[in-house]
Amino acid sequence: MKLSYYNFQLPKDLIAEKPSKQRDEARLMVVHRDTLEIEHRLFKDLIEYVDEGDMCIANNTKVFPALLYGEKEKTGAKITVFLQRELNREMRLWDVIVDPARKIRIGNKLYFGPNESLVAEVIDNTTSRGRTVRFLFDGTHEEFIKHIRGLGHTPIPEELRALRDIENLDAERYQTIYAKNEGAVAAPIAGLHFSRELLKRFEIKDVRWRELTLHCGMGNFKDIEVEDLSKHRMDAEEMHISQELCDEVMEAKAEGHKICVVGTTTMRAIESAVTIFGKISAYDGWTNKFIYPPYKFSIADMMVTNFHHPKSSQYIMACAFGTTALISHAYEIAIREKYKFSTYGDAMLIL
Repeated sequence: MKLSYYNFQLPKDLIAEKPSKQRDEARLMVVHRDTLEIEHRLFKDLIEYVDEGDMCIANNTKVFPALLYGEKEKTGAKITVFLQRELNREMRLWDVIVDPARKIRIGNKLYFGPNESLVAEVIDNTTSRGRTVRFLFDGTHEEFIKHIRGLGHTPIPEELRALRDIENLDAERYQTIYAKNEGAVAAPIAGLHFSRELLKRFEIKDVRWRELTLHCGMGNFKDIEVEDLSKHRMDAEEMHISQELCDEVMEAKAEGHKICVVGTTTMRAIESAVTIFGKISAYDGWTNKFIYPPYKFSIADMMVTNFHHPKSSQYIMACAFGTTALISHAYEIAIREKYKFSTYGDAMLIL
């Protein structure tokens, strides 16, 4: 399968700069795989497409305030550091992305916060913009993380930061209402549409809400640079699925209930845990699974996702679930009807 099949022209004015006023009042396009029908609804109408006993599975990762603004030693040049992953907690080693990266070299010191309260030393180059840094901090790991939280900013995607400044609103809205396990540097964006009111309606209707954890990384925004999709490698992300969830999923399927998966990260986690017998089992580790057509999904009957960028892994997965012809047609309609795309954009339900 070729990457060029998944290209389309996305007008820049359709990239949402801010979320909808109410989480569950974003638009929802409903795509029926059996009849090819397309409906235009609101996200809160999702409740009409699930029945008593059905199960909705979401990613409860919590976004870490991973964006730091600082200065380079001596020159005082302004820099942005995006924390990627903690490599060694005792040594305070982190993989980071730096911007601008051109003059950030091994041995440089970077200063953050009032009175330069936090210092990092660059100890390795990993990619053109990637660095490994060691933070110089006296105190426990818990004190260090608390200090980072105090200095850090909500890591909304770079494309949004190019359009506007980070706002107080982002601290709340770039986080799902059910976020629990901190470790993501990118939000599981399909879940941003769920409100407490909608989850309460799920409860009243006896639709089971269940959660897993996959800590979303910057790999979700990385361009695919190969034409042959079989040669693309996703960045590895940490994930955790309990045996209790696995047992409940298989029980629900055996009883004939539908499984609704919220977002591409949740789908990747579930499919990473599928055994050769078509069941899922508990998983604690890392996944770099990349799902692209043709692909046989083992668990999900329904999928909630946002409208994504051309040639992105998320768009390609949606095409795998709904067929490339149907989803590309739905995207043509979305553009014509001016649905909003990307992080704070509208949603799609594929049935």
